[in-house]
Amino acid sequence: MGGAVVDDGPQGVKAPDGGWGWAVLTGCFVITGFSYAFPKAVSVFFKELIREFDVGYSDTAWISSILLAMLYGTGPLCSVLVNRFGCRPVMMVGGLFASLGMILASFATKIIHIYLCTGVITGLGLALNFQPSLIMLNRYFSEKRPLANGLAAAGSPVALCCLSPLGQILQYQYGWRGGFLILGGILLNCCACGALMRPLLPPKKTQELEKLSITAEGEKKPKPKKKLLDFSVFKDRGFVIYTLAASIMVLGLFVPPVFVVSYAKTLGYEDTKSALLLTILGLVDMFARPACGVIAGMKWIRPRTVYLFSFAMIFNGFTDLIGSQAKDYAGLVVFCMFFGMSYGMVGALQFEVLMAIVGTEKFSSAIGLVLLMEAMAVLVGPPGAGRLLDATHQYMHVFLLAGCEVTLSALVLALGNFFCISGKRSKDPEVAMTASEKEGLNDPVGVGEDFESEAKPKGQKNGKVSGKETGEMVVKEMGEEHEQNNETSL
Repeated sequence: MGGAVVDDGPQGVKAPDGGWGWAVLTGCFVITGFSYAFPKAVSVFFKELIREFDVGYSDTAWISSILLAMLYGTGPLCSVLVNRFGCRPVMMVGGLFASLGMILASFATKIIHIYLCTGVITGLGLALNFQPSLIMLNRYFSEKRPLANGLAAAGSPVALCCLSPLGQILQYQYGWRGGFLILGGILLNCCACGALMRPLLPPKKTQELEKLSITAEGEKKPKPKKKLLDFSVFKDRGFVIYTLAASIMVLGLFVPPVFVVSYAKTLGYEDTKSALLLTILGLVDMFARPACGVIAGMKWIRPRTVYLFSFAMIFNGFTDLIGSQAKDYAGLVVFCMFFGMSYGMVGALQFEVLMAIVGTEKFSSAIGLVLLMEAMAVLVGPPGAGRLLDATHQYMHVFLLAGCEVTLSALVLALGNFFCISGKRSKDPEVAMTASEKEGLNDPVGVGEDFESEAKPKGQKNGKVSGKETGEMVVKEMGEEHEQNNETSL
């Protein structure tokens, strides 16, 4: 049972945790910002689109919905393309699609043209950038991965604080068509970010060792065929529990930011004062994500990140439940501060926990399948909350529903991990080894270490030169042992 590869790079190469990884992190920061903030930033053009095409607000709202649906729903397609062609080519093509969609939309004559260009083409382009950038981040960081994930996730609130005002300025100066055209040019930066995703290569001495071992053996073993989409992740009960919890979570996670401004308006506050609530939320979110990444990287916390993630979801859910009782502007401000804090924690940890569960090799397939499941919930959550609001005409019930859904997801994740996974680990020592620990077995042994002292505890052989005297001499001369272990655990 072979796992899907993350990129064209060789397996068993140790993550540098720095170096060029910081450039990869910068690209991931920008891509994350575009992917999550762009569907919200486009909404500043809705009034002009309503006037231009003589449609209703619900018709223009489909633009953001289609963008999000493409971002989440094309996850398996992105996994297949990454496993087939690698991250860098997929991201370069995705950047062209994202830019082309906005440029074509600037020439639209019907609202359906906006759906197809901005929603489908730009949405697909952003999806082809978002998922591979996370995969490459996982390849380049291991020890510092929680911090890297927190910093990359901070791109979402930063971009939202920049793109929304920029969109308003562009609309005022150039109209919606000029604004779409300029935003299309800005999205070409996705290609530059894709160019930063340089595949990891093994050290030169490791390459020489492989060549010599092949020569000593006399024949080259055929490489195992790559799996374009590895469904074996569903055999991992940790992945199944995570997917179920994440799907329940997104039913209510995005509801409060959508309705909090309207909630303030119904209490009698002016538009600018109501919109300030989202700015407060975004600013707190901006600092909460990297801070949570630092906390998750602590020695005692990191093996228990799944429980920290559960706490973040419970924190978010209880914030919704308490915030539903807010009766004035001060109460909504306090709600937005705590919601931004908990929302940032969830954003910083959601992919870190998935990486820890499935490991590097299967992450490209796992994230695609998770995003597909979340896409279904994203399309149901906010519209369902809207129907509840139409029926009750009270925002309190909307916030209560969202809080219950997020809290339920936290209980599913925490209790499922405690009873279904922790119990199995205590009985099976092999399962107790985490994915990151098993990945450590794939790291090449440092040059200069004694071969015999490294080989005895493991009791493993190279697989390419073992059993041949000449091969053993080559390995001892190089002072290295190249182990391979393609398994991942819960």
